[in-house]
Amino acid sequence: MIPLRDLNPSHRAPLVTVVLIAANALLFVYELTLGPDLERFLFSAAFIPAKVLAGEGAGGGIGFGLGSGLLSMFLHGGWMHFLGNMLFLWIFGDNVEDRLGHLRFLLFYLLCGYAATFAHAAASPASAVPAIGASGAIAGVLGAYILMFPQSRVNVLVGRQIVAMPAFIVLGLWIALQLVSGVGTIATTDESAGGIAYMAHIGGFVSGFLMTFLFRGRESSGIAT
Repeated sequence: MIPLRDLNPSHRAPLVTVVLIAANALLFVYELTLGPDLERFLFSAAFIPAKVLAGEGAGGGIGFGLGSGLLSMFLHGGWMHFLGNMLFLWIFGDNVEDRLGHLRFLLFYLLCGYAATFAHAAASPASAVPAIGASGAIAGVLGAYILMFPQSRVNVLVGRQIVAMPAFIVLGLWIALQLVSGVGTIATTDESAGGIAYMAHIGGFVSGFLMTFLFRGRESSGIAT
């Protein structure tokens, strides 16, 4: 079940959403140019829970964690990882940006990414696998979307048919899958051993849902920065 587009027009140009997609694209292209040096780059630049919690890396400890956590939000592990994330950001990011305003949306996105990153670290503190991808930050956007636009219709590809479904069903099924998959990894020693950091998705979604109450606090006044 793949979302294709939502039927929820926004009222302002999604400038920040476009900039975020462009930044992810530029870094992904850079990754493609690295060839055999890509693995070394990821291990030096990406967020690695065991490395951060041990205080290793530039700046040490939490300082290194913040720096690598930011960079990790813009790195991806392959074409499907990159294209899937950008599809979700494009479909759902514009409306959340429209509701929050450009600057608040950017701050909201980054904070969700950090929350997701450290949720993953809390779930897998001994993991030596680089945690990369915009999934956690985008999960926060989905948390905001399901709260603000639960009845918005989303065109979804189901098999060979395109079906319009309410956002709360589409995104509710998505987070339910993350929860089921996340619970299934609790017994493992490395939550990302299967290649997907489910707890990062859950942490991002929950943080986005909760932070929406704070970030849209002035919405009723018609003020949006």
